[in-house]
Amino acid sequence: MARQLILAINPGSTSTKVGLFDGSDEILTKTVRHGEDVTRLSLPDQLPYREREVQAVLTEAGIAGEQLSAIVGRGGLLAPMPSGTYEVNTLMREDLTSGRFGMHASNLGGLIAYKLGSASNVPSFIVDPVVVDELQPVARPTGIPEIERRSIFHALNQKAVGKRFAAENGSDYKSLNLIIAHLGGGITVGAHARGQVIDVNNGLDGDGPLAPERAGSIPVGQVIELCYSTRYKESEMKQKIVGRGGLYAHLGTYDAIEIEERVATGDEQASRLYETMAYRVAQEIAKHGATLFGEVDAIILTGGIAYSEWLTDYIKQRVSYLAPVHVYPGEDELKALAEGALRAIRQEEAVRQYEGDTHGTRI
Repeated sequence: MARQLILAINPGSTSTKVGLFDGSDEILTKTVRHGEDVTRLSLPDQLPYREREVQAVLTEAGIAGEQLSAIVGRGGLLAPMPSGTYEVNTLMREDLTSGRFGMHASNLGGLIAYKLGSASNVPSFIVDPVVVDELQPVARPTGIPEIERRSIFHALNQKAVGKRFAAENGSDYKSLNLIIAHLGGGITVGAHARGQVIDVNNGLDGDGPLAPERAGSIPVGQVIELCYSTRYKESEMKQKIVGRGGLYAHLGTYDAIEIEERVATGDEQASRLYETMAYRVAQEIAKHGATLFGEVDAIILTGGIAYSEWLTDYIKQRVSYLAPVHVYPGEDELKALAEGALRAIRQEEAVRQYEGDTHGTRI
């Protein structure tokens, strides 16, 4: 069988992860770290530098662009969209570059994929960006008419893990009801009803469980009081919600391994907060028992913190009454990107076209 080489690109704030796959088999992965001369630039201005560094990884591997079957980038902040693999079209590039729906390092994924792909006449895609929106109508309204709940979550990893679980158990993702919790710097818990994530917490805005760097759901009245206390600027308040909230705000670290070590040495504050995080995750999972009318085939724990046996065991004890709990630690986002592109080029699923804000933006 002919090789199907796929280049996967996942940009972060200070680095870009690059993976080369033959089909779904990993050939190489590399994390390219960027200096301050690059990261201090605006994200659009970083594009040519990051593009060159990704190209250098290919060159070092002895692969010409023309040998690739597809290039796939991490999807960024775009208009709400259904799950799937999307061609990087003109409108998508415009929205990613302008930051119309928000500016994030992941915006560069599709742009780098397009730049490299167009130079070699290779198709470029994104797969399941964070703005995948399949919320059921009842999940959207809030008690404030001007505010509607938004679907922003770890769609790429949640969808990929759900599909892997189904395949490993001789089933189809679209035939299962799953509750999938992504446990990382941010935590999102989604109710997957036969292939659709019909409800999920907005991880970007700090909604949901307390997490290593995010405050989670907190009493809004007290937040308003703090906002109007004049103690903090708007930017500082936003960091309290996302970036410097959660465990970091209390313990001064995002590192779950370090926190567990502190727990093991008798640090009572670390122990209490780590347990609180696990407790909140279990509650978030349990509420989706109601979302799915109690018909839950499996609960899946994934993400970097799912490597913690203490954490996953704690959650299992509280939620296993709902359904069997399975642990898929890590994110493996490069592989998830490659698998999405592979389904597209093998015509196992239709390639979608990004149409932008067709129903009135919810972002």
